[in-house]
Amino acid sequence: MKKVVLAYSGGLDTSCAIRWLKDKGYDVVAFVADVGQGGNFDLIEKRAKKTGASKVYIKDLKNEFIQDYIWPSLKANAVYEGKYLLATALSRPLIAKHLVAIAKKGNAQYIAHGCTGKGNDQVRFEVSASILNPRIKIIAL
Repeated sequence: MKKVVLAYSGGLDTSCAIRWLKDKGYDVVAFVADVGQGGNFDLIEKRAKKTGASKVYIKDLKNEFIQDYIWPSLKANAVYEGKYLLATALSRPLIAKHLVAIAKKGNAQYIAHGCTGKGNDQVRFEVSASILNPRIKIIAL
């Protein structure tokens, strides 16, 4: 069976993505990155399993996000239009890093995300993942 690691938020889009991927013959592993957005992660895990994920990883990435992404961007004065930090944008390479690591650990051939049509997030996920593992296949939902 083909195995995919899905960047899972717990919302409607990625919950539907689990079911769609399963219907297409994939074993779906959900990955939830806690970068400080808040949420009930127990409920998110239950939802992922209820919709068909075979396994759910929830990782607290707040410290890594701050130390390796937020802090360096502050030091570099990387502020969009001089007004605000690109926190969501900065989180995408970090999430991709962990998607690829989980895929490697679990022998998954694919990673997936739901960022199509939502600005540059698709590019951020896919370029980061391709740099980390040029052979990984990416499913954009």
